[in-house]
Amino acid sequence: MNGSVSVIIVLTAIVAALIGVLVYAMLRFSAAARDARMSLRETRTETAFVTAALHDALTKVKAQERVMTARAEASERLSGEIVESLTSGLLVVDSDGHLRILNPAGRRLLNRDERALGRPYREVLPEELAQVIEGCVTVGTPVFRRTVQIGRSAAPAYFGVSVSPLSGQPHGAICLFTDLTPVVEMEEQLRLKESLAQVGELTAGIAHEFRNGLATIHGYARLLDFKALPASYHPHLRGIRQETEALGEVVTNFLNFARPQQLMLSPIDVRAVAERAADEVRSEARAHGGDVIVKGDFPVIEGDDVLLRQAFSNLLRNAVEACVDASTAPQVVIDGRLEPGHVRVVVEDNGPGVAVPDRERIFRPFVTTKGRGTGLGLALVQKIIVTHNGRIQVAAASGGGASFQIVLPTSG
Repeated sequence: MNGSVSVIIVLTAIVAALIGVLVYAMLRFSAAARDARMSLRETRTETAFVTAALHDALTKVKAQERVMTARAEASERLSGEIVESLTSGLLVVDSDGHLRILNPAGRRLLNRDERALGRPYREVLPEELAQVIEGCVTVGTPVFRRTVQIGRSAAPAYFGVSVSPLSGQPHGAICLFTDLTPVVEMEEQLRLKESLAQVGELTAGIAHEFRNGLATIHGYARLLDFKALPASYHPHLRGIRQETEALGEVVTNFLNFARPQQLMLSPIDVRAVAERAADEVRSEARAHGGDVIVKGDFPVIEGDDVLLRQAFSNLLRNAVEACVDASTAPQVVIDGRLEPGHVRVVVEDNGPGVAVPDRERIFRPFVTTKGRGTGLGLALVQKIIVTHNGRIQVAAASGGGASFQIVLPTSG
């Protein structure tokens, strides 16, 4: 009996132990499962957090990118508006020597259009401007405020040019240029006025003294009686009288040239002035089979009617005489052309014209290309025009003769 009880007790203990082990194992498994579920939840939470953080960061980056893009576009638009609005010309040459930018002011000054873009700058720019850019690109040294003459015609343009190399492009350059032609022309007018004033001051006194002595010689020559002189002396006396009269006329003309001009300004019709000047020489032109024609547009300006008519008359008379001396029927045309801020009066003839070497000095006193004359006519014309704040130039006419171009301001 005791043995059976002991066996039952032992078996019960074993079963209890097995049940305890099984319960412990189940508890550990349950705990492990719970830990696994918690770890999985934590992992999913961390993943979701990281995902959300990355999404927020990406959203911020995209927002910043949109802001930067908007700013870049606004900056580009502003730069384009600045370039388009510049009153000075601006051009950019890339490292390959092609013209990449030419703003509207530059196209207007250079008389170019958008077809010039993308082409080699040496082909589309004036030679003088291209040489300045090439010098800057070759040497790598900036050019500041250089005055460049554009063209070799009778009326060239003058540009103030600044050129700088482009950083990062060894053969690129940016050039800023502006039209200085009005400034240069004003400086030339001032120089002429000062020069004419100096000539007058230096020579007026001498001319007065010379005229007094000449008048004395001429007076004594007039007192001599032909009847009281031998017949062989008569040609000599006539020669003395003729030469003193001719020299007296030269001195008078020179004094008129040297005397400071006192302008009597009033509103005058330039066409009326040209017509009256033409009437003074038209009969002489028609006598040689020619004519003097007035055409074009003429405004009313502030000027001295007498002096301007004298200037036009001298030009017309010179034109008619040049044609007659060349045995050509004089055809002289006065053409008025209205231009912004001024009127251009062109006097053209069909005579022999003015040689290129003589064009620079033909307005100087006592310089003449004719066999007769004092050489003061054109000098006096220039003085009258300059006194009116204008300018005069000579070039070749379309028909081969001379073309004198007078520019007078219409206001100011």
